[in-house]
Amino acid sequence: MANMHDLLLMTLADQIGQHKKILVGFSGGLDSSVLLHLLVRLRTQSHQWSSEPMALRAIHIHHGLNLKADLWVEHCRQVCADWQVDFRTEKVQLDTRLNGIEAAARNARYHAFQRELQQDEILITAQHLDDQAETFLLALKRGSGPAGLSSMPARMPFAGTTLIRPLLNVSRAELEEYAQTQKLQWVEDDSNQDDRYDRNFLRLNIMPLLNQRWPHFSQAVSRSASLCGEQEQLLDELLQESLDSLITAEGAISIPPLEGSSEAKRNALLRRWLSQCGVKMPAREQLQRIWSEVALARQDAEPRFRLGSYDIRRYRQQLWLLPQYQNLAGTILAWDLQQALTLPDGLGMLLCAKENGMTVRKPTGNEQVTIRFGVQGNISIVGRQHSRHSKKLWQEFGVAPWLRERTPLLYYNEKLIAALGVFITKEGQNLPDDEGISVQWKKITHHI
Repeated sequence: MANMHDLLLMTLADQIGQHKKILVGFSGGLDSSVLLHLLVRLRTQSHQWSSEPMALRAIHIHHGLNLKADLWVEHCRQVCADWQVDFRTEKVQLDTRLNGIEAAARNARYHAFQRELQQDEILITAQHLDDQAETFLLALKRGSGPAGLSSMPARMPFAGTTLIRPLLNVSRAELEEYAQTQKLQWVEDDSNQDDRYDRNFLRLNIMPLLNQRWPHFSQAVSRSASLCGEQEQLLDELLQESLDSLITAEGAISIPPLEGSSEAKRNALLRRWLSQCGVKMPAREQLQRIWSEVALARQDAEPRFRLGSYDIRRYRQQLWLLPQYQNLAGTILAWDLQQALTLPDGLGMLLCAKENGMTVRKPTGNEQVTIRFGVQGNISIVGRQHSRHSKKLWQEFGVAPWLRERTPLLYYNEKLIAALGVFITKEGQNLPDDEGISVQWKKITHHI
């Protein structure tokens, strides 16, 4: 079996290529113990043929789910000390509100990896062939399309660097044989025997039956996943030019060209737009609702569709993806003009500056200065003979509906003086012989 072990090492070396800084996810279980052992062997070899030695670090994520978790940390620390590997551990909090404990643990793990990665360092994790087959079947259970069925890529961009899964073509049985031959010690997570978890149910009850009937079932599933990945990659290439022509400089996507596309092409373009924005893929039914309820809503509507922690809205024949903003209607902030005023929900701050601001009249001694949000009704602005309804004014100045509620409104007592950065009312007009004040809005964070 020495040949198989050497082949594993050669495959690993080939996948890592020229990378010299490596962070490996190390749970202490069989898979990651084999991976770390192989990397330590590779590091030894690299010392012999390279002037630049491999820098190898391991990170163990403490999920706090098992009574033995502290013991696992100590086991991993000891293994890394024995093998002279720099060791880190991080305790994480799980957010199980959205997708259950398995997904929460995975999300917490990858967020920790992201925080820990150093510049020019790649992340290596130990998923293997059987994991890949289970991932495919779980995606099938969810009704995923080719993107979901492509399962885990062997290599992908991650946190500004690269994530590599070098064991995806190696079975658990092969890893076990390697570990026993090399006399490795690893921890067993007893929760892996709990088939209430979907992945464990597949691993314990379904996969043995399938492999018994079809011994190469996992390899066949992995091949299907790979083919689905190829199809998605091909679609990415074929649709990229169309997508680039549809997306505006602000990141919105134009609706009219999509109306002339087939439903299949339109859905593929919308998915890729959302993917480029870093949003979790919507289900087919959600895509249909985004199209029918937002894109095709009647012209005078201000439709919105909630997708995870985002809103999809329409403005000027474009779909916009926006963070879910705090509702600021009814907010009243007293402002001492001598001090800068911090605005809520990441809107920045206001200050009276000598220049680069909007010049309005000074308040009189008995006028209280406040900042408010959201205005309704007719407004008379400087430079206009007649008043106009606020909605018409916002439209005229090209202010998107969601920004109308987020534009600071300057009031003296109950008089609207200005919508900062947009217009000044006749009540706020600064006459030529008055000194006036210049109000500057510093937008610390700028949303679409």
